[in-house]
Amino acid sequence: MNEELTIFFTAALPIAELRLAIPLGVKLLGKEAILKIVLLSVLGNLSIVMPILILLTPVSNWCREHVAVLRKFFDWLFKRTEKRGRLIEKYELLGLILFVGIPLPVTGAWTGCVAATLFKMKLRKAFLGIFCGILLASFIVTALTFLGVITYTQLTH
Repeated sequence: MNEELTIFFTAALPIAELRLAIPLGVKLLGKEAILKIVLLSVLGNLSIVMPILILLTPVSNWCREHVAVLRKFFDWLFKRTEKRGRLIEKYELLGLILFVGIPLPVTGAWTGCVAATLFKMKLRKAFLGIFCGILLASFIVTALTFLGVITYTQLTH
């Protein structure tokens, strides 16, 4: 797979998201390609948002009804996200932007989608908040990468 696709698909992965994709892109393409790296990372991270927002409720409901192991997984996921998502519950759009945008462990677009669904945010508002959060996260991660605070090697070891 070429480097651009690697960056894009890394950004689409849960947990990794653009927090790993941007440092990986710098390792693969160099700092001089940062605009390309950020664009690929943002698009990759954004590519999963609408499918999750649209499909999470019906898929999780079906799984909870028909597959015991998945019922336990979704119960755990929703309970955990609800605890971490108080910011979103209280501040709605701004809370979602900050939840997705501040690159801390177990925050990001994937968890933001779960939280937006859990707190029953309207689709457009959820998408807007997650998109803005992704942009904020890309700015923060890019700055931290350029300052040498985070590197791909540090994140993978």
